[in-house]
Amino acid sequence: MSLSEFKWAARVTDIAPFHVMAILEEAKRLQASGRDIIHMEVGEPDFSTAAPIIAAGQEALAKGLTQYTPAAGLPELRQAIAGHYQTAYGIDVDPKRIIVTPGASGALLLLAALLVNPGDQVMMADPTYPCNRNFMRMFEGKPQLIPVGAESDYQLSAAHIEQYWQPNTRAAMLATPSNPTGTLVNKAALKAISEAVAARKGALIVDEIYQGLTYGVDALTALSVNDDAFVINSFSKYFGMTGWRLGWLVAPECAISDLEKLAQNVFLSAPTPSQYAALAAFQPDTIAILESRRAEFAKRRDYLLPALRDLGMSVPVTPEGAFYIYAGIDHLTDDSYQWCLDLLEQEGVAATPGLDFGIEGARKTVRFAYATDLAKLEQAVERIARFIQKAA
Repeated sequence: MSLSEFKWAARVTDIAPFHVMAILEEAKRLQASGRDIIHMEVGEPDFSTAAPIIAAGQEALAKGLTQYTPAAGLPELRQAIAGHYQTAYGIDVDPKRIIVTPGASGALLLLAALLVNPGDQVMMADPTYPCNRNFMRMFEGKPQLIPVGAESDYQLSAAHIEQYWQPNTRAAMLATPSNPTGTLVNKAALKAISEAVAARKGALIVDEIYQGLTYGVDALTALSVNDDAFVINSFSKYFGMTGWRLGWLVAPECAISDLEKLAQNVFLSAPTPSQYAALAAFQPDTIAILESRRAEFAKRRDYLLPALRDLGMSVPVTPEGAFYIYAGIDHLTDDSYQWCLDLLEQEGVAATPGLDFGIEGARKTVRFAYATDLAKLEQAVERIARFIQKAA
């Protein structure tokens, strides 16, 4: 028997590819051929990593600081992250409860391994970031997707927990700010959800990867209402360190020894130069740079949101965080993937079809990232308007 006849594990079939990667590949092909492409598909800030962070990484390399760190991360970085919670949110977090991971994905991997037995369900919103559900499947769990709409800001609510929790539901997972919708879970809703999950003896996972990128409202952490929540965060989005592959997990003290054991076996430790670089992320001069960038993201959102609405797209809830607008285009198509391909081919604008984020309404929604400069966003709106007019 040749390997081509070998049957891969069943989970491989169940995990869908990112449809946006086909869009991105085609966008790069067109770009290489000389086409002017405006990228609104990729969830990556267009700013390079802030200079103080780069300098700290370079210094670590120059000093030869490239050996393994403890599995839970550099003690001084865990302390710095704890200090950030105190400075930014007034929350006391024991550094021993913080585990530094290779990206936020590393944190989610640890949590899936810790919490999920075969057949267990993890409740999450539909739409949601696809890796959240795919990691659960990797550990033979089941993502329990709950269709959510504008009435709950495209977020799970306590009412959803009460209505849909089943005997094999193990945990609920929130994302605030959310990818793809950019919506938040406010403090009162967080408290109600936490109480509903606790009443069912479940675990609460909160994805705070876009924490800090909020507009017109203060940033919030779930730890302010639930000290036992498992909180995932990242240096990628607010801190602009996507390629450095660094995130962290805050967990209850009772889980730390097992999480550290899993980290030792799964990835040993997060990238060492990245950890030393991240020590500069919380310095006042770095925060000043990051806050100026947040103000720029706010300007972009404030331009793009009304512009898309003026084109007839449905955005019933104003996104208050991240850098995404999740728009309904049901008046234009029932195949958002093909719509995105056509938009790219005809007008050179790359966007992400809703298929990547869920099932309910996925073929009639598109995610636009405003992680590109304002001038390009203005060009993109002109091109999208022309595309819609031609198709009418």
